[in-house]
Amino acid sequence: MAGKRPDGDGLVRKRSDGRWEGRIIIGHKNDGSPIFKSAFAKTQKELMPKLHQMIEDYQGVDLTENSSMTIGDWLEEWLAEYAEPTLRPSTVSGYRSIIKNHIQPALGSKQLRFLTQKDIQKFYNALKRKKVNKVGKNKTLADSYIRKVHLLLHEALDAAVVSRLIFKNPTEGTKIPKNNYAPMRILNEEQLDIFMKAIQREPMWHDFFYTEITTGLRLGEMCGLKWSDLDEKTGKLKIQRSVSHTRGGGVVAGEPKTESGKRTILLPKGTLHVLKERKKNAVTEWIFPSLLHPEQPTAPNSAYQRLKVILQSAGLPDIRFHDLRHTFATHALSNGVDAKTLSGILGHTNASFTLDTYTHVTTDMQKNAAVVVGDFIDELFGGEV
Repeated sequence: MAGKRPDGDGLVRKRSDGRWEGRIIIGHKNDGSPIFKSAFAKTQKELMPKLHQMIEDYQGVDLTENSSMTIGDWLEEWLAEYAEPTLRPSTVSGYRSIIKNHIQPALGSKQLRFLTQKDIQKFYNALKRKKVNKVGKNKTLADSYIRKVHLLLHEALDAAVVSRLIFKNPTEGTKIPKNNYAPMRILNEEQLDIFMKAIQREPMWHDFFYTEITTGLRLGEMCGLKWSDLDEKTGKLKIQRSVSHTRGGGVVAGEPKTESGKRTILLPKGTLHVLKERKKNAVTEWIFPSLLHPEQPTAPNSAYQRLKVILQSAGLPDIRFHDLRHTFATHALSNGVDAKTLSGILGHTNASFTLDTYTHVTTDMQKNAAVVVGDFIDELFGGEV
C-alpha cells in the first residue's frame, strides 16, 4: 500500500511483513538528507496514537547526524569537552570510574537516540542490586553512589540535548534512591575538651586541627590555604581553593566545592594568634605544607589518617573528618551564632540549607526559646494568661 500522511508531518505505510509503520523526520545528516524515526503496530488504528505522540514529542526537533553515536562515545566526548574544563580533577576521576565500571558495560554500546527513560530506570534498578567486593565482603552499592551515577548521566545527557543529539533527557522522571549518608557524629563539650588537649600533644598537627575546629573548613579547603590568603591586620582569611587527590596519587589545587565556597571569614582571635606564630617559621607558600614535601600542600588523606590516630589515642569516637566541621557548626549555633552568619562561614549556598542540616540544634534552640518566652510572659502577666 502506498504511503500516506496522517494529520501532522508523519508518513504511514503498511510493510511487506504486515505491520503498519509511522515515520517522521527528526533531524538531518551532514549532507542534508533526513533522519527518520519510526513507530510500529499490527493495525493502522493501533499505530495512529503512537505516531501522533511521536510527532508531538519531536515537534521542532532537528537532531544532527551524531545522534547515532553510542552512549560510551558521547560520555568520552562529554568528559573531555564539558567536564574536565569545569570540574575538579577528583570529580572527573570519579566520573571516569563510574563510566568504566558501571555505565559502559550496561549502556555503552547503545545509540543515544534510542536511549529511553525505561532503559535508564532498568539500569538504576540493576545498580541497586549489584554486589561489589569491599574489604573481602560482597555488599550492594550505597544509595548515595547511585545518586552520583544519576547526576553524571543527567548532566551528560542535558549536554546531549543542547548539542541536538537527543530531543529530551531520558533521566527525567526516573526514580533514584534517597540519600543515605552516614549520620553526623558530634563531639560534645567534654569530648571536644579532650580533643583540644590531645592535639596539644601533636606539634606537627596542632595548628591544622586547631584551625579546623575553630573555622569548620572542608578538608580540601584546609589543605589549600596559602599565606597570601591571610590578612594579619584584619584577621580575615580567604578561602579560594581546595586540594584534592589526582589519579596518580598526587595532589592538585582547584576551585572550591561550590561557587559559594569562595568566601572570606573573620578568624577567632585565638586562631589568628596560632597562625601568626606559625608564620614566623614558614618556609613555603602553603599554610599547612606537606611534612615530606613542603613545596606541596598537605594531602587530604594524610590529615584524615592523622585524625584517626589522634581520636584513637585519646579514646574518642571514630568520627569522620567532616564531623569536625559538623562539631564546629553545632557548637556555633548552640552558642548563639545566627544561621545566616554561620552559612557564610561554612560556605553554604543559603541559610536554609544550614538550618536543614543542623535541625538537631535548632530544635533544641526553639525549645529553649519557648521556655524563655514563657518565663517572660509569666513574669509580665503574673502567670494569668
